[in-house]
Amino acid sequence: MEKGIILYRSKYGATRKYAQWLSEITGFSCCETGKTPLKQVLEYHTVILCGGIYASGIAGLSFLNWGVLKEKRLAVFCVGASPYEEAAFQQIREHNFQEQLAAVPCFYGRGAWDESAMTFPDRTLCRLLQKSVAKKAPADYEPWEAALMCAEGKKCDWTEKRYLEPLTTYLQKTGE
Repeated sequence: MEKGIILYRSKYGATRKYAQWLSEITGFSCCETGKTPLKQVLEYHTVILCGGIYASGIAGLSFLNWGVLKEKRLAVFCVGASPYEEAAFQQIREHNFQEQLAAVPCFYGRGAWDESAMTFPDRTLCRLLQKSVAKKAPADYEPWEAALMCAEGKKCDWTEKRYLEPLTTYLQKTGE
């Protein structure tokens, strides 16, 4: 494959794990978004951003400066705690990929959950959300709500290399 870089923004480690796996698979450089100067990124043909999903936003997405990077082959790999569900994924795309970013391909991998590692604000928000969801009948839960309630008080790691397969297939097809 040609020269590429994987930039990641990871709060609790699952996204970093995917970025490192992707680097091993592709041979691309791997760096955190805040520690990589844009000048260095411009040296690469392919730029992949890996970012965790927090409150419907993809961490690090603002780094994809469209005016500067529009000639690059771009892709995004987002990581969330919920199992993949097409409608929810489309909502994430619509929320994050507007205007010029609408054409950027986006892929999804399931992350991890560990309330004991969360910051106080994140843990508090999750607990408030769990209390709100608990008011519903379990049969009425959306897939993400069921996952949230099942993970309550547990440490879970759902990361798997297989989630990278659609992205690596895309890279192989578009790299020719």
